Amino acid sequence: MNRLSYIGIAIALIVILLAVFAPLVATHDVEFQNLANRFASPSAEHWFGTDSLGRDVFSRAVFGARISLEVGISVVTVSGIIGILIGAVAGFYGGWVDKILSGYLFNVFLAFPGLLLAIALVAFLGAGLGKLILALCIIGWVGYARVMRGQVLKVREYDFVQAAKALGASNMRILFTHILPNSIQPLIVQASLGMAG
Repeated sequence: MNRLSYIGIAIALIVILLAVFAPLVATHDVEFQNLANRFASPSAEHWFGTDSLGRDVFSRAVFGARISLEVGISVVTVSGIIGILIGAVAGFYGGWVDKILSGYLFNVFLAFPGLLLAIALVAFLGAGLGKLILALCIIGWVGYARVMRGQVLKVREYDFVQAAKALGASNMRILFTHILPNSIQPLIVQASLGMAG
């Protein structure tokens, strides 16, 4: 790994630690308002300054990181699992199964802009962090499914998969033992982009 990778890992760990220990790290109550001290510049008392209501920006950023990580990790985990399973089934079995899943189901979800669909789902489901996570999971799995389907279509033609078939291995064994472990690498990139999103 090069130096930039170590710097990126260090920054990510710092943000994660700040989010986990937010109650201990925050210097002020995030809801406390001081209208006389609005838009204050960074200082020893307010490290990042204050906002339009006089609230401490550093404390709000630390607690905001906690919510952002909760949403990001939850959405990427759930969307990834659903997308991997559906994409793997579509790519492995092919034929009418692939036609229904990738030809119809994927395209239905891809026909709508993701952010617009998420806003509509939140409006339909109501406000709340859990409902936001659910809405993002409903629209987020398609990207993982498409990547996984492409990888499975490639890996299933490799010699070691054909050898496993010739030896009489079951479809589930071939899929979960031979294909999925060799198809997962691009999904790590997809997951990192999903966290950023």
